[in-house]
Formats: sequence, structure tokens, C-alpha cells
Amino acid sequence: MDLTPILNHLNDDQRKAVTSEVDSDIMVIAGAGSGKTRVLTRRIAWLIQVMQVPATAILAVTFTNKAAHEMRSRVEELLHMPVRNMWIGTFHGLCHRMLRLHYADADLVENFQVMDSDDQYRLIRRLLKSMGLDEGQWSPKEIQWFINKKKDDGLRPDKVPHYDNLHTKTLISIYQNYQTTCEKIGVVDFAELLLRVCELLQKHEALRQHYQRRFKKILVDEFQDTNQIQYRWLNLFRSETNDYMLVGDDDQSIYGWRGASRNIERYLEDYPQTEIIRLEQNYRSTTTILQAANAIIANNQSRLGKQLWTSGHHGEPIRIYAAYNDLDEAKYVATIVKKWLQDGNRRDECAILYRSNAQSRVLEEAFIQANIAYRVYGGLRFYERAEIKDTLAYMRLIVNPNDDSAFERIINTPTRGIGHATLEHLRQLAKTADISLWQACLQVIETKSLSARALNALERFVSLISDMAQTCAELELAEIVEHVIHHSGLHFHYQKEKGEKARTRLENLDELVTAAKTFTSEESSNLLQAFLANAALEAGEGQADEHTDYVQLMTLHSAKGLEFPLVVLTGMEDGLFPHQMCLDELKQLEEERRLCYVGITRAKQQLFMTYAEIRRQHGREMYHKPSRFIREIPAELLEEIRLQTKISRPVSLAMNTRDYFAAETAINIGAHVLHQKFGEGIVMAFEGQGDNARVQVRFSDQTRWLLASFVEVV
Repeated sequence: MDLTPILNHLNDDQRKAVTSEVDSDIMVIAGAGSGKTRVLTRRIAWLIQVMQVPATAILAVTFTNKAAHEMRSRVEELLHMPVRNMWIGTFHGLCHRMLRLHYADADLVENFQVMDSDDQYRLIRRLLKSMGLDEGQWSPKEIQWFINKKKDDGLRPDKVPHYDNLHTKTLISIYQNYQTTCEKIGVVDFAELLLRVCELLQKHEALRQHYQRRFKKILVDEFQDTNQIQYRWLNLFRSETNDYMLVGDDDQSIYGWRGASRNIERYLEDYPQTEIIRLEQNYRSTTTILQAANAIIANNQSRLGKQLWTSGHHGEPIRIYAAYNDLDEAKYVATIVKKWLQDGNRRDECAILYRSNAQSRVLEEAFIQANIAYRVYGGLRFYERAEIKDTLAYMRLIVNPNDDSAFERIINTPTRGIGHATLEHLRQLAKTADISLWQACLQVIETKSLSARALNALERFVSLISDMAQTCAELELAEIVEHVIHHSGLHFHYQKEKGEKARTRLENLDELVTAAKTFTSEESSNLLQAFLANAALEAGEGQADEHTDYVQLMTLHSAKGLEFPLVVLTGMEDGLFPHQMCLDELKQLEEERRLCYVGITRAKQQLFMTYAEIRRQHGREMYHKPSRFIREIPAELLEEIRLQTKISRPVSLAMNTRDYFAAETAINIGAHVLHQKFGEGIVMAFEGQGDNARVQVRFSDQTRWLLASFVEVV
């Protein structure tokens, strides 16, 4: 038997995981870039070819269909035979397969259908209407999140505690009505797939024992991302005759906000006999990058511990750029990419990472101005996002009430009781009379040609737009944007979505205010019209199509599982990354640190980190310190880049208060200086020469970099 294809190019730890014949379960702690997919696929091939385990006796679970397809393809390539009968897929895909086989035992109709997220949302909206509940008070998105969260926790409506809270009682009532309706019409949502299978296997012991006997080997990828119901589902297959191989990395557990539990630690507590194998040799990054990642993640207390290393070269230092503001930061990022391209490299070898979606706007503008093709990976460009388009539609309608596309977009966003029948009536009237929808709306109100309820809703809408138009005529551009966001109800509408998604939407709305504050136009005297035209143009150009060589812009969460020769981590400031909401909570701060670890380990050859001394956030200037994550990297791994100067050991990051003398200015570190605007402060760092000499001064309420000529020694 030729085992070369299976064992070829495996290191000692990988080989140990692939060929293990221990009786206990195996937990493979697979560091970033350590070849976990190789280990999983070759383990399956080893089980089939060497240990003679039938493919039908293997259950392999992944998180994406793409990963499942790749795993199956690699196994078939290793074995030179198809493994169609092997159960390999996502949690939801495998549960769907099981429910199709046992629909009757699961109390489902034979032809049950699976709803996607949009279908679920629309069903909830119909239920709210039938229950006489106002969407303004009971957000469909919030209810959708509530139902899915309870299912992920394994709770049916009658098991959800309400603590005699009226709001919670109403949510439970909606959940119950939703469940009854789904059963009546024969549909299930994604969360239902897992919960229904768990209930099926718990209820039918013979069926559970059948699958426990059938699946001798159970393998799970990305185990650190599993939630409570997934953990429960996996345990239902456990018996004395089977065993598990769980592959994951506790240092890459970054989805706590969407329900992922600390299941690696939980599993080792529940099953202490589990053998742990660590994959620590990295095949992706340079030694410098790995040392930085190790140094940062070592500050987390709740981890199993491992040390990434590579047999490759040491690599270039990690370059830190302290920008004056976020515009300067974006221009510098574009400069990095230009230099990369001039050296003969490809655009798609670059990734620009950021903590918050809102950060992409300034970066997108810089790339458009620099004529660099880019794509926003796994998301929309800034001006294509729903909350931004909604706000701009209100502003367009204020400028031109006859803008039909803007009218249709926001007439019932947020919901105000204007249904499809009313809108269809307006469309027919506008078409027949050859007038705009706004004019049709005014005509319907005047002739009272609809029901009193519909008329009241239309009158409120017309009054809202008219009042906003009158108020905005007296406001500055940024004030107009802020007024529209709040008085239209959009801010409250998106705030009700809850969770990370809501926070992202609100940050994007704040960023739109910031964009308005910095917007200027020499081509038009009407700044609002120019701003709307600019937004439309930016939404329609700049981003490359799917088959073009492009730079990738993405959030740190989206970057997980990817790798690039060049990576730029932007916005490295306390309050932005780590996020302000995570600074005071150890558990959340540690997840932010794991997110930074993920970002760093995406880089193969070069890694840049940038931060801004001044950043416009929430419509105003914010002053943040450099991220603590930068300060956690050993100084010898860093090289700080500033305009017209380069410092090998960053003075500003090390915060070294040793005597540092600058001959041309006679200012010492620790000297007391006076600034005309900010008052008295202490010099913390110094850099540059001549007219470019700058000092970092800590004042009573902030720390600023200033030209040395602007301060005088007290």
C-alpha cells in the first residue's frame, strides 16, 4: 500500500494527527497557517485507506459549502476514487439531509421547504400585521434576531423565561405564533434545522442509536466557531464505539457576538481524556510577523497556549505609520499599494483591513482618486449600503420631490403603514395622469380617494418631507444629513436591529455625517446637490468587477481564512481597534485581541499598521492613543515610518522618557512647554529635523503631535 500521497510533506505534529490510533478523542489546536485543511483531508483518507473505515461511517462537518466541497475534492484526489456516500457538509446542510430522511419522525410534511433570511423576515412582517402590532414599536429585525437566538440556545417559546416582563411576553407570543405558522405552511428556517434534528434524536432513541453506531469517526472543522445548539447536536452522536477529531484554534475565536461559545475549553472540561495535538509550524508568514502575533496573543489569559514558528526567513520589519488624520492615513495606504504595484506585484495580492465597515469610505475615496481598482470583499461599497442609500433617498426627495426612485425607496422606510396596495394605487394614478408619484400622492390626499387609514399615513409622510425640507433650507450640509438621519426615523429604525449589525449600520450613518463635514465643491454653489451627485458617482465607479485584478478592502472578521503577501491594518487606535465598547470588558477585549491576531496572521511577506492622531468619528474630531495592540509588539520588530523621517525604534510608541535632546530646538523629553491654544503640557516624544521637527505633547485632556516651532519651553 503506497501511503506517500497521504503522508507526503507532513511535519511531525501533522503526521501524528493524521495517523493517530488512540482510543480517546483528539483536539487539534491548529494555529493560523499551520495546514489544518491538509490534516483534516489526509486524516479522512487515512481512515478510509489504512484503517479501513467505510466512507459511510465518517461524518465530517465544516462551516461553509465551499470548504465542504474542497474537503471532498481533496480526499477523492488522494484516494483516486469518489466518496459520494460520505456525510460531509455544513451543520445546516447535514441537518437538512437528515430531516429529509426522517421528516415524519420530525413532525414535518414530506415536501417541507427551507426559508432563507429574507423569507423569514417577510413572514414575521405578515405576522405582526395579523397580530395588530405596529412595526414602529416591534421591529421585524429585532424579532427575527430574538427567534433565531432562542433557537440557537435550544429554547422553544414555552421554555423562554419572561420574568413577568411585558415586552418579553409579547416577543414570546410572536415567537409562538411564528412557530405555529411555520408548521401550518410547512416551512423551516435555518436555525430550526439544527433544533429540529436535536429534538428528533432526543425523542427517538432507536434513531439516535442508529446514527451513533453508523458514524464511527466524527470530524469537525473550525470548532472554535460552534455555538450551543451545534455543540449539543454533535454530542448526540456520541457513543462508546465512536470517536471525534475536533480541529480549531482558540486564538481565532472571533464570533462571540454572533453566538459562538468557548466550546474548545468546554469540551476539554467535559471530556478531559481528549488528546491535544498542537500544530504550531506556520507555512504562511515570516518570522517577524509570527513573533508579533505571538507577542500580542500572549496577553490573553483565557487560552490553551501555543507558539507559532516558521522555518522560513525572518522577513521585513512591521512598518507603523502615524497619520495626521484619517484622510492622510487613506492617502498613505494608497501610496503603499502604488509602491507595491511599481515593484511588479499584483493588486489582488494586497488586503486593506479595518475594524469597522464605516472606515471603508475614506479608503475608497483615496483609491478612486489614485485610480486603483478595488473591491470591498464580502460586503458593499460605502454608498451602496442600505442605510446610506435610505438616507440619501430622503435627501434626494427633499431636493426634488418628483424623484420617483427615491420616493419608492423610503415611502415606507421606516414602516409607516403605507402598504403595497396604496403604493400600487399611486403608481397607476401617476402613470395615467403622467405625473410623479409625489404629485399623485398630493392628488390622492386632496381627492380623498383612499381609505382614511391610508390617507392619514400619506399625509404624515408628506408632512414629514415638507417639514424636513423647510428645516434643512437653513442648515449646513452636515447638519442636514444629521437632521435627516434622526427625524426620518432611520436612526431608531436601525438601532432596533440590535447586535453587531445594528452597531455597524449606525457607525455607517455617523460616517455619512463625517463625509458631509469634509465635503467641498468648486463646481456647484448648492452643496447639498453636489454632495448627492458625488455620492451617486462614487457608487457607480471605482470598484472592479469580479474578474479584474483588484485590491481587496475588508473587515477583519471577513479576512479570516484568507492570506495575502501584503496586508495593511488600518485604524490601529484605542477606541477604534480595540473598539470603544470592548475596552472595559476583559472578555470582549480578549476577543478584540484575537481579532488582531487573525489580522496579523493574514500577512505572508509585508505587514503595515496605520493609525491617525485625529479621526473624524460620529461627526466630530476624535483623539485616540495608538492601539495597545501596537504597544504589545516588541519594539525591535517595528519600524515607524513618518514623512521625511524614519525611526528604527519608535520613540512615540515606546514612550521612553529618557533624556532626548534635539539640538535645533533645545527641547528635551519631559520638558514643560506652552501652546497658544492647548495650554501647558509635557513633551513625551520628539522626531524630525528643521522645519519638520515635531513634538508629542501631553496636555491635561489630550495628547497631540505639534510642530516644534508652535511651542515654547516654559
